[in-house]
Amino acid sequence: MDIEKFLAEKAPLIDKTIEKYIPREFSVNAVVFRVNPPKYCCNLETINKAVADPIWDMLDRGGKRWRPALFLLICEALGKTEDYCLDFAVIPEVVHNGTLVIDDIEDSSEVRRGKPCTHRIFGVDIAVNAGNAMYYLPLVPLMEQKSCVSTEQIRDMYEIYVQEMINLSIGQAMDIAWHRGLANANEIDEEDYLQMCAYKTGTLARMAAKIAAVLSGADAELVKNLGTFAESIGVAFQMQDDILDLTGTEFAKKKGGLGQDITEGKRTLIVIRTLKTATPANKKRLIEILSMHTPDQKLRDEAIGIMAENDACEYVKRKADSMVEESWSEVDRLLKPSEGKEKLKAFAEFLIKRSI
Repeated sequence: MDIEKFLAEKAPLIDKTIEKYIPREFSVNAVVFRVNPPKYCCNLETINKAVADPIWDMLDRGGKRWRPALFLLICEALGKTEDYCLDFAVIPEVVHNGTLVIDDIEDSSEVRRGKPCTHRIFGVDIAVNAGNAMYYLPLVPLMEQKSCVSTEQIRDMYEIYVQEMINLSIGQAMDIAWHRGLANANEIDEEDYLQMCAYKTGTLARMAAKIAAVLSGADAELVKNLGTFAESIGVAFQMQDDILDLTGTEFAKKKGGLGQDITEGKRTLIVIRTLKTATPANKKRLIEILSMHTPDQKLRDEAIGIMAENDACEYVKRKADSMVEESWSEVDRLLKPSEGKEKLKAFAEFLIKRSI
């Protein structure tokens, strides 16, 4: 299976579905007003300028749309058609883009996917509100499509959503605290990092998988194991992002140069591994550079060199591979052989070995 081709084919379909629920230009006939009618009036110009415009400015910047693609592949592996699942597949993707808008404000970032960040274009107030709106607007399909699924399925999907949004906030809090040097930032270990990632980066993949599984009628054991598998993909995806930030020139160009995570002072698993294995002098120097939050490329390159000396990227690559392989073994045991199952496995392998 050509995963890049698959993602390229699905992205326009996913965007079209998002537009069904979050239109580029709201009208009085928008689904959100049908399920939640305004009491007095509907000031469309205001809503479009303050909600639709900033949301679609972010969505139109691209992205792999891999979370809804994962959603669709899980549904296929469980015997469901794309038409049945597509409207719900947009939930994790819109939430993900909302987190990017909020993250960029929290990190005081300048650039996202080659353009000024949303808050730099629209202002912090509009961006905060638009990012928060992206946490809830994708739930409109759950309200609109009530007749298509059982009451129990709707209940379980809402519960999964709430659980994972709580996890997302906790994970973000941990990440922020560490790269700001709060608490025990220089003493965190691998387990701390993995828990943060399970909360933060694994959350939306896990949400996608579990909602897809519930929607497809899977039993509780399979829902749980598919969630764990997706979580491992999400965490491995983050690990690969961390590696590419230090080594991937095309990837780094889009972010503004190699080592943006160093400027933010992030405690990635690569950093944690280096602090554990480096000489005292190199450990001290790496902490110094991370604490500077410097945009100076020479200093970032120095930090990258320290991490390279300790083969930290190679260690993280091996860790990512083993996590996905281990979680797949449980899914492999429970899923019946099918083309959809093989596609799902190939998809996971692609995400942890990508170069962009």
